[in-house]
Amino acid sequence: MASVFVLQHVHSREDGVEDVKFIGVYSSREKADAAVTRLSRQPGFSETPDGFHVDEYRVDQDQWAEGYAVEAGA
Repeated sequence: MASVFVLQHVHSREDGVEDVKFIGVYSSREKADAAVTRLSRQPGFSETPDGFHVDEYRVDQDQWAEGYAVEAGA
């Protein structure tokens, strides 16, 4: 089954809020890792290199198979 590799960067701000940047979708882990190498030299990313996350997703497969509940007040 085919996969894609999603690259995101997460930075936790001083106020506790997570700033998530969706960077791209790549056809291989190697291409996603190459993007991390390129971007890790850029401003912001260079200060938080541990914020990069690459996740593999199977194509044509549900990623969230359960329902969900909304909490009161949320």
